[in-house]
Amino acid sequence: MTDAALKPRPDGPRPDGLPTRRSRVKADADAPGQPPPGAEERSALDLARRIVELAEDKKAADIVLLDLSGLTSVADAFVICSGGSDRQLEAIADGIIGGLRDEKIRPFGREGTAASHWILVDYGSVIVHVFTPPERDFYQLERHWSEAKTVLRVQ
Repeated sequence: MTDAALKPRPDGPRPDGLPTRRSRVKADADAPGQPPPGAEERSALDLARRIVELAEDKKAADIVLLDLSGLTSVADAFVICSGGSDRQLEAIADGIIGGLRDEKIRPFGREGTAASHWILVDYGSVIVHVFTPPERDFYQLERHWSEAKTVLRVQ
């Protein structure tokens, strides 16, 4: 197959049968393929900073923003924070998801539960980790990613 045959067509599925990747921002009904008015693309660090603000609104503790660019292709940034109870973990994750949904940004996925004491929210270029303090100490993501630049820390 040639390279041209593998390119996705705007009017249908890819020739190799895999789905085409859609934008996370829903298209406006009047302008197909265009983001709705006011919904602009953000850099990974801008998105991560907004996530930090939303986590702060829900009283998350020890918030850390790590810049992973150049270290891995998994994500450009991690936001790591803690909550004191299962209810607070849910509130933090739901607050982030709801706040960004209002800005027309939706996550690719959410993993974990408050009962497991760890919730991950995947925004593609930014991955959010919400832990209880014992699980955060156990997984030690900041130590594992010690080569990453700490952009900010809110305690």
